[in-house]
Amino acid sequence: MAQTPPNVLVVGQIAEPQSLDPQHVSAVNDFRILMNVYDGLVRYKDGTLEVEPSLATDWTISEDGTEYTFNLREGVSFHDGSPFNAEAVVFNFERMIQEDHPYHTGTFPLAFYFSAIDTVEAVDDMTVKFKLNEPFAPFLSNLAYAAGLIVSKAAVEEHGEDFDRNPSGTGAFTFAEWQSNTRVVVERNPDYWDGAPPLEAIVYRPITDANTRVAEMLSGGIDVMVEVPPDNVSTFKQDASFTVYEQAGPHLWFLILNAKEGPFANKAMRQAVNYAVDKQSLVENVLQGTAAVASGPTPSAFNWAYNEDLEPYPYDPDKARELIAEAGMEGAELTFYVTEGGSGMLDPIAMGTAIQADLNEVGLNVSIETYEWNTFLGVVNPGLEGKADMAEMAWMTNSPDTLPYLALRTEAWPDKGGFNSGYYSNPEVDDLLQKARTSTDQAERADLYKQMQEIVYEDAPWLFVANWKQNAVTSARVENFKLQPSFFLMLQKVSKQ
Repeated sequence: MAQTPPNVLVVGQIAEPQSLDPQHVSAVNDFRILMNVYDGLVRYKDGTLEVEPSLATDWTISEDGTEYTFNLREGVSFHDGSPFNAEAVVFNFERMIQEDHPYHTGTFPLAFYFSAIDTVEAVDDMTVKFKLNEPFAPFLSNLAYAAGLIVSKAAVEEHGEDFDRNPSGTGAFTFAEWQSNTRVVVERNPDYWDGAPPLEAIVYRPITDANTRVAEMLSGGIDVMVEVPPDNVSTFKQDASFTVYEQAGPHLWFLILNAKEGPFANKAMRQAVNYAVDKQSLVENVLQGTAAVASGPTPSAFNWAYNEDLEPYPYDPDKARELIAEAGMEGAELTFYVTEGGSGMLDPIAMGTAIQADLNEVGLNVSIETYEWNTFLGVVNPGLEGKADMAEMAWMTNSPDTLPYLALRTEAWPDKGGFNSGYYSNPEVDDLLQKARTSTDQAERADLYKQMQEIVYEDAPWLFVANWKQNAVTSARVENFKLQPSFFLMLQKVSKQ
């Protein structure tokens, strides 16, 4: 059995990272590295999605909910030695939201999180004030997400577009090297403001094939494996040299349906495929009970905003055939994009093949095109128009606002910078989401989200499939490992014998 170095944690990742610039990425695969290299003004409290201080020690919110003033932590430096201060914070957010900013290079896929910011100003060296154009309830939660991580102004100015390969944050680990398709290495930051981590280093290895990751875990080539294939969970549970971790979280696995053109421009067809797919069988047989059937666009983990009155679309192939006939789409040809793996995608090829079989069973002719994860995102995120009728997708989110706001609004179509790759549009949904994000009354927000879920359920812009119970496995040498409901991999307190 292979032996990884003492006090160096080797993590089997599901894919090569796209970038080590937190403002240029949207995949949890990347966040699992970045959350250990950078800090935000705030962070999620251990084991929760509640916000607590990080680089900001405290803050005040104006009575009308449009001004947030943060007092910053004194004596913190970026890994490159430059000081963390108000100027650095202003630089980060202006870089993201101002298109004419000199360092607004590349794409900023989650800049949407901060679209409510009107101005950000340094009140003094250690105080920052955000002025919003309207009250924005998810603001603090979004600051705790990966897009809110603070990068070094000096490093961005030095490296420009190459900053993603030369990252500098304030986090518990400092960047050491990135060998493409081989490894990313980060090392202990002995001066970390929240206490130096026990680990000397972390090695993130991209192992895209799930069976290879399992083999590496079993042979001792890696210490931590995320997103354990369902078929292998019991194997690790039965072996005392491993520890399996499982936790429900806010996750949705779904198919984006191209509502702009082709068969799925017809609502009856979108509903038909929701009836045609045996989601219970997918959850029990393909995913081996590691997920629950989804009933709509909002995961039940957001219990306060979740609409319990919505039952998942039942498996009813006869109803599906009836709707297909009503739409006049018998024998329709469908192109289906499937990924080989990716953040939260579970067992995507097996899932895609099973879905294809169910749709073929009701008379639809489905052809699958398969892509590696980063290539897949590059094909799907710009939109399905002229390319495909449906595509697999999974999201892990921090707020009931996030996924529908970024992927269901009319203003979130790809040509407007969002992730609504199926071009769904319903003005009523747009209005409900806008009201929910500007309300400061949680009961009112919950009611608005529940109304949104009912409409989206009926419109069926997606094929709603599953909510995953996230998992990971570690070797018995690893201590103080925990899964987080944010799906981030927080390794600041982890040690290894």
